[in-house]
Amino acid sequence: MTGGFCVPVLLAAWLAAAAAEGLEQAALPAEESRVQPMTASNWTLVMEGEWMLKFYAPWCPSCQQTDSEWETFAKNGETLQISVGKVDVIQEPGLSGRFFVTTLPAFFHAKDGIFRRYRGPGIYEDLQNYILEKKWQSVEPLTGWKSPASLTMSGMAGLFSISGKIWHLHNYFTVTLGIPAWCSYVFFVIATLVFGLFMGLILVVISECFCVPLPRASSERCEQEQSTGEAQGAEQLQDAEEEKDDSNEEENKDSLVDDEEEKEDIGDEDEGEEDEEEDNLAGIMAEERSDTNERAVVKEGSVSPKEDGAHPADTQDVVEDALRQRKSQNANKGS
Repeated sequence: MTGGFCVPVLLAAWLAAAAAEGLEQAALPAEESRVQPMTASNWTLVMEGEWMLKFYAPWCPSCQQTDSEWETFAKNGETLQISVGKVDVIQEPGLSGRFFVTTLPAFFHAKDGIFRRYRGPGIYEDLQNYILEKKWQSVEPLTGWKSPASLTMSGMAGLFSISGKIWHLHNYFTVTLGIPAWCSYVFFVIATLVFGLFMGLILVVISECFCVPLPRASSERCEQEQSTGEAQGAEQLQDAEEEKDDSNEEENKDSLVDDEEEKEDIGDEDEGEEDEEEDNLAGIMAEERSDTNERAVVKEGSVSPKEDGAHPADTQDVVEDALRQRKSQNANKGS
């Protein structure tokens, strides 16, 4: 009887102790996270000091696996002299665009405004060694237009912010209001067309305000001046072409005259050469005749008249043949 009574008493005591322990644990405050959430309003804090950032999404399994390691890394941040932050890409699409995050989870190291991508595992030991051994110095920094602080990435952040707002609005239509998805798509298409037309109208108004139109009379004068200028230009071109033609004709005439004069000079020279040759031949004939006469006088008694008369005739024939050959050669040259 005593043993049967003790069992319920012990069971009741154990339940009471367990309930009391549960109440004590519930009464204790939850341990605060050392990871600082980063938003579009406070992200510039990473421009000073040393930081490690994690980009995650609540629905990402890989991100959830590294949450405990990231919390441990943040608890030891004071020892490592580093600040630890996280960015929810669903709530902050602008920051994901500024850092051009395309995979999750994504880790970044920042040192005095210089950013580097950490591509190692999200395990506490690897993260700790990355900071203590300063392995980030061997990683190429994000400089130029790739830097999150550049103007280009600021524009990218704006585009991602607009896309995030459109996505939230689509979820509001389809989930909260229960509108079909195709109706939401039609709404966004119509809104895009209306927005484009509105922006075009604004540009037209701005151009009309800043670009003052010219009066009609002045525009007509400009057209007349333009037409007269074109006509004058055409006339000048025609005059220039005519002058060129005239100059070419004069040059051709001058060249013809020069050719004729050269031919005449050549003919005169040929005639002078022929006269000189004839004079030379006549002198030769005269000398030969005088020689023959002298020989005839000397040999008057010993030589017969027939033999003595044969020599002058032969020489005269030779001279005449030479003259004929000269004349034929000169005729060939002249032709």
